[in-house]
Amino acid sequence: MAALPLVYPHPYHLDVLTTSLLYALLALGLNLIVGLTGVLHLGYAAFFAIGAYTYGLLNLRAGWPFWPSLVPAAAVAGLFGVGIGLPALRVRGDYLAIVTLGFGEIVRIAFTNLERWTGGPNGLLGIDHPRLWWPGHGIFDFGVASAPYYYLVCAAVILAAALCVRLSRSRIGRAWVAIREDELAAACAGIPVLQLKLLAQGCGGAIAGLAGAVFAAKQGTITPDSFDFILSVMVLAMVVLGGLGSVRGAIVGALVLGSLPELLRGFDQYRMLAFGLAMIVIMRLRPQGLFGRSSHASAA
Repeated sequence: MAALPLVYPHPYHLDVLTTSLLYALLALGLNLIVGLTGVLHLGYAAFFAIGAYTYGLLNLRAGWPFWPSLVPAAAVAGLFGVGIGLPALRVRGDYLAIVTLGFGEIVRIAFTNLERWTGGPNGLLGIDHPRLWWPGHGIFDFGVASAPYYYLVCAAVILAAALCVRLSRSRIGRAWVAIREDELAAACAGIPVLQLKLLAQGCGGAIAGLAGAVFAAKQGTITPDSFDFILSVMVLAMVVLGGLGSVRGAIVGALVLGSLPELLRGFDQYRMLAFGLAMIVIMRLRPQGLFGRSSHASAA
């Protein structure tokens, strides 16, 4: 991964891969909520938007640079995850999916209508790109080059993946899996179900907020249309395709679904048809996902 920009420095392809890795970061966060805990969330793009707008507002209104803004962007999105979880997690199943869907739409519409602070439909313009001090070269501005963002998103994915692996192998991760498999049995065993669900929402929201800050810094401009319901569905499809609860599955699913539309760009009229057919074939052959365990393996 580190040598790729040196071996193949094609800016467009690097940009596509960077976007796919950004999806992988989102998929890792959603995997904590849906994959490990079993909480269906259809408004995950809202946390992505909150992180992006937090950095955009801190940068444009308060003059905060990129690196110090990462912490508040992740923290604010994580707090919103806990906040929406308090009323939402009291319902289950289809009702919970509807509540999270409504939350995602409320956040997007709020950013559209709060024109005085968020710029309304036009969004926030002129957001600063990251800057980094480089020994012997002084301050290096990322600008619009593809390679620096590729390395930045790679580092973020590696850190998030390491965090998710450690969480999944900890007592908290095993408790999340117990809640996913049988919530009533987990509660009877003394597991604090509501608190752990809120923790999953907070951790997943924080990872999405971090991804949102990177996205805003990379684009330099953010609008509410970038965080619609389709994005939430796409990230959920990446998690399901890779295998619920699998860290490497979330990354591979994001890389596949993030890159496939671009690989099929030569078939403009049929690429979405081919994209859908590819997903159907994979789900028929591997209903548990690319790296998920089958029901027989789980039972064993």
